[in-house]
Amino acid sequence: MRTDTGQVIHLADYRPTDFVLERVDLTFELDPTETKVEARLIFHRRPGADIAAPIVLDGDELTLAGLLFDQVELDPSRYDATPESLTVRDLPESAPFELTITTIINPEANTQLMGLYRTGDIYCTQCEAEGFRRITYFPDRPDVLAPFTVNIIAEKDANPLLLSNGNFLGGAGYGPGKHFAAWFDPHPKPSYLFALVAGDLGVVEDTFTTMSGREVVLKIYVEHGKEPRAAYAMDALKRSMKWDEERFGREYDLDIFMIVAVSDFNMGAMENKGLNVFNDRYVLADPETATDADYANIEAVIAHEYFHNWTGNRITCRDWFQLCLKEGLTVYRDQEFSSDQRSRPVKRIADVRHLKSEQFPEDGGPLAHPVRPTTYREINNFYTRTVYEKGSEVTRMIATLIGKDDFNKGMDLYFDRHDGQAVTIEDFVKCFEDASGRDLTQFSLWYHQAGTPLVTASGGYDPAAGTFTLSLEQMVPATPGQSSKEPMHIPLSLALFGENGGKIEPSSVSGAEYSGEVLHLTDRAQTAIFHGIGSRPVVSINRSFSAPINLHFDQSPADLARLARYETDHFARWQALTDLALPNLLKAARDAREGKPVACEATFVETLIAAAADESLEPAFRAQALALPSESDIARELGGNNDPDAIHAGRQAILKQIADAGKSIFADLYAAMTRSGNFSPDAKSAGLRALRNSALTYLSYAEQTPVRAKAAFDAANNMTDLSHALTLLAHHFPESAETGQALAAFRDRFAENALVIDKWFSIQAGIPGAKTLERVRALMENSLFRRTNPNRMRALVGTFAFANPTGFGRADGEGYHFLAGEILEIDERNPQLAARILTSMRSWRSLEPTRANHARAALSRIEQAPNLSTDVRDIVERTLKG
Repeated sequence: MRTDTGQVIHLADYRPTDFVLERVDLTFELDPTETKVEARLIFHRRPGADIAAPIVLDGDELTLAGLLFDQVELDPSRYDATPESLTVRDLPESAPFELTITTIINPEANTQLMGLYRTGDIYCTQCEAEGFRRITYFPDRPDVLAPFTVNIIAEKDANPLLLSNGNFLGGAGYGPGKHFAAWFDPHPKPSYLFALVAGDLGVVEDTFTTMSGREVVLKIYVEHGKEPRAAYAMDALKRSMKWDEERFGREYDLDIFMIVAVSDFNMGAMENKGLNVFNDRYVLADPETATDADYANIEAVIAHEYFHNWTGNRITCRDWFQLCLKEGLTVYRDQEFSSDQRSRPVKRIADVRHLKSEQFPEDGGPLAHPVRPTTYREINNFYTRTVYEKGSEVTRMIATLIGKDDFNKGMDLYFDRHDGQAVTIEDFVKCFEDASGRDLTQFSLWYHQAGTPLVTASGGYDPAAGTFTLSLEQMVPATPGQSSKEPMHIPLSLALFGENGGKIEPSSVSGAEYSGEVLHLTDRAQTAIFHGIGSRPVVSINRSFSAPINLHFDQSPADLARLARYETDHFARWQALTDLALPNLLKAARDAREGKPVACEATFVETLIAAAADESLEPAFRAQALALPSESDIARELGGNNDPDAIHAGRQAILKQIADAGKSIFADLYAAMTRSGNFSPDAKSAGLRALRNSALTYLSYAEQTPVRAKAAFDAANNMTDLSHALTLLAHHFPESAETGQALAAFRDRFAENALVIDKWFSIQAGIPGAKTLERVRALMENSLFRRTNPNRMRALVGTFAFANPTGFGRADGEGYHFLAGEILEIDERNPQLAARILTSMRSWRSLEPTRANHARAALSRIEQAPNLSTDVRDIVERTLKG
C-alpha cells in the first residue's frame, strides 16, 4: 500500500507521452499466490520527442522478475526498477522496439481489490483508475491506447472459465491439468479498461441482433445456483442495447458482450471493454430478495456500463481531469434511458433528490471541486457526486440551451469526430458549438467553477401596463481554491400561470433572452419584463430542474399551493410541495431545539394531503410527494449550528401532525393500493407499492403502535414490502417485541443470502438515537458480519455514518470517534473503501460547536496516525482544511 503523502497532479502540466504504444500482448499463468504475468509491449518514440528521453513505466508494489529488450535480456545498467516504476534508457530514436516484462503478483493477498485479486475462488481485476500498474509495469494513463491480446493459463478444474476483453480467439489444453484461452480486443483501449476473470461460474446466455443485422452473444456470469436471479439484468441489457441504437444510433461493436457478478468489489460496476465486472448487488434480483429500488438500480447500472461502450471506451478521456467526460455524460444517458423506461417526472424527482442530498453538500463543503478539477492528489477520491451527477446536469443543460435537435447533431458529431480518441471537455463542447452555432464559452464555466449557484428572484405585476417584471441575481459561493467566481450562464425553464391554473403566454419578453420557455440568466443581475400579461401571474422557475442551483424566491403559501395543484410540469408541482414543506421543517427544528411546541401551517398540510388523494396523479408521484425532505436536507437548508437531535425531533413532529390530519386518507390509500397476485417489477406496480408503503408510514405515525407494521411484515410476499415494514418497526419501535421478532425472522430466513443480509445490517444501522452505536458495535461481532467485504462494511458502518444523523452525531462525540477507529482499520487493507466512508464527515463544520469539536478531534486522530494511505490522507487533510 502506498503511504506517501501523494504527488499533486496538475492539469496544466499535461503533455503527451514520449513513446507511442503500438500493441500489448499479455500472458497470465494464474496462481492464487504466485501469478506470473508476462507483458510484451511494442513502442516507438513519438515524433518530436526528446531522443535521449528514457521510457518510464508505472508500477505499484511490483517486483520485476524478468526484462527483455527485443527478446534479449536487458543489461541491468540500462534500467532501474522500483516497486513504483521501471525506467529503461538508451532506446532507439524512432524505430519500434519491444519490451517483455515479467512480474510475479499475489492475488490472494491483494485486499485493496485493485489490480488482479481473488474474491472467493474467482480471479478478478479492477483497473480503473490506476489498478493496472499493480499487474505489470505500464504507461498507466488513459491517453495511451492500444489493441490487447491476452493469453490466460490456469488449472482447468478450478478455472473452467478464462475470460478477458474482446473476441474469443480459442483455447485448448496446456499440459497436465491446465488449459489456456486467448482473447483479442481490436479496439485500442487504455489499460484502465483491461479485464480478466477466471474461475467457476454459472452463466445466463442470450443473443441480441443489432440494427445492422449482426448477432451478438450475451453472457452474464454469476455464482452457481444464482442464474435465475440474473434474468432481469439480461432483460435490462437487451433494452439498453436497443435504446442506444434508437436514441443515439450507437451499435455494439464486438461479437460478444459479457457481465461477471462478484461479491467483493469496491465500485458498483466497471465498463471494461466487452467484459463488464459488476458488484453482484447490481445484477442479482428476484421478488423475494430484491426491492423495487434494487430493480431500478440494476436497470440503471446495467445501462450505464453498457452505454460506456461509446462514451468512455470508444471515446475515452485524455487524462483523469476529464473524468466527467465519460461519467457525467454516461450518467445523463442512463438517466434518460430510465426516464424512457419508467416515469420521466418521477425519475427526475428521484435524481434531483439524490443530487441535493449528496452533491449539494459536497459542493458546499471542504471537498468541493469543479466538475473538471485542475489538481488532484489521489484520483480515486475524484469519483464523486460532482463528477457524476453534477456532470450529468451540465450535459442536460447543454441540451436545454441549444435544443433537442442541435443536441442530437452535436452528439452525432462527437461520435464521428472523436471515435477511437482520448479527448477533453473542450473537444466535447466544441461539437455542440459547431452543431448549433452557439458560443458556449460562458456556459463552460459550469465545468470550471465549483459551488452551487444561488439565484435570488423577485417579481412584480403592473396591471396598468400589463407587464410582469422578474428580477434575478446570481451568486456562486467561494469554494476551496476558488474565492472569486464569474457569472454563469444559467438556463431557467420558466412559465407563468393564472390564479385559476391556466398558463399565461407573454406577447414578448424584454431584458433577457427568452425562447422555448427558457430564460437565460447570464449576468450577475438581470431583469426580464414579460409583456401582454392580463392578470397577476403565479411564476414557476427552474421547471424540471433545468439548472442545478439553489433558488431563493419568496412565494406565498397560496401561490405554492396553486402550483402544486395546477403546474403541468410534474417536477415543478413536486418542487412547490417541497417549498411548502421546508419552511415548516426548518421552523420545527428551531422550535424543537428551543423546547417550543412544533406546529404546521394548515395550507401545507391540506395541499400535501390533497395531492396524496388526487387520483389523477400517478401513485409513484404521490409517494414522492409524501416523502418529505430528509434530515440531511433540513440540515443543509439550516446552513450551520445544526443539532441533529432537534432536526430529527422537529421532523418527527411534523410527520405526526400530517399523519393525524390525513389518517382517513392514508387508511383508504393503504387499502386501495393493496394488490393481490404475483409480484412484477414494472414501474406501475412499483408505484402502487411505493404509495401503499408511504400510507403505511403515516399510519404508523398516527397510530403510534407497531401492530400494523408487524402485520404488513407478516403478510409481505415481496422484498419491497418486507423491508419497508421491517424498517418501520426498527426505526419507530426499536424496543418492541414485534421488532425483535421481525428482525430475528428476517435474519433466519435470509442468513444465506449476502445481499439481503446487507439490508438487515443497514436497517439496524439507520435506527435513530444514541443507542444505535452500541447496536452497531454488537453487529460487527455477529457471525454474519464480514469486515473484508465492501458491501457489508458499507451496509453497516457506511449507513451508520452517512444516513443516521442522530446515532452517528451523538452529542458526546462517540460516533465520530468510533468511525475514526474504523477508518484506520479499513485503511490498512482497503484504502479506497476507507476514503469513501470517511467523506461522511464532510459537513462537520455545519454542526453546533460541541459536536463540531468532537468531529474535529476525530478527524485529527486520523490525520495524525502513522502510515496513512494516500487516499485517506487526501480526504482527511482536505476535510480539516476546507
